[in-house]
Amino acid sequence: MVAGDGGAAGTPSKAAVVQMCATADVHKNLRVTGDLVARAAQAGAGAVFAPEAFTFIGPGRERAKMLEPLPGGGPVLEECRAMAADNRVHFVFGFHERAPDGRSFNTCVHLDPEGQVAALYRKIHLFDVDLADGPRLLESRGTAPGNSPVVTELPFGILGLSVCYDVRFPVLYQRLVDLGAIALTVPSAFTRTTGRDHWHVLLRARAIECQAYVIAPAQYGEHGHANRISYGHSLIVDPWGDVVAECPESGDGFAIAEIDPGRVQKVRRELPSLANRNI
Repeated sequence: MVAGDGGAAGTPSKAAVVQMCATADVHKNLRVTGDLVARAAQAGAGAVFAPEAFTFIGPGRERAKMLEPLPGGGPVLEECRAMAADNRVHFVFGFHERAPDGRSFNTCVHLDPEGQVAALYRKIHLFDVDLADGPRLLESRGTAPGNSPVVTELPFGILGLSVCYDVRFPVLYQRLVDLGAIALTVPSAFTRTTGRDHWHVLLRARAIECQAYVIAPAQYGEHGHANRISYGHSLIVDPWGDVVAECPESGDGFAIAEIDPGRVQKVRRELPSLANRNI
């Protein structure tokens, strides 16, 4: 598939973005998310997207104990497999993967409706920041970077995978479009400090310049660790840049919208900016 040719290989289908607030209580996080995945499936979603780090946000020493190798996984991944298989949905989410150097990968996982691992993307851009009115976060201290863009196949077409801070690096998303993506996912735990000013702007920009759907499940609220507060507003943006589904700033829930490859084809045909690229 050539970037800008429309990408109408899939069929229209509904996707849901989950919103929740992870803490250090893994069992509660899984229980809450499992309930939301089931509810989204009952509402007609064929694909359900959960946020970055939805299974755990807490002390690094505790996180290290629960890291699991992929694709095989362990008990936490088994719970995720069950969410996909029991609800017969594609399930896409952020996951703490054990890295060879003892750190973790911040990984976006795609499970098919059988609960099998269909794709893995390891976050390339790591969030090392010191916000004046927010937390100081050094993701690279405990997380190893990935090095390759990844796309995967869903009923609506090709999906490009990313994680949270990646959204600030548009070249990655252009590459995913070159690999055939008609939708992009950004599972996140975006800080409230940056989210107020940047969340909607960045996600809509990626949708407009890539002429693709952006599917962004997010965490919200106070996580009870290291002054971390997430912004919420899980949302789906269409290829024109319109927000077509959105959760409020706080509260567990989900938002759902149809992902229509024909809409991508129409936008790319009428405003052929992807085809007009000359560098």
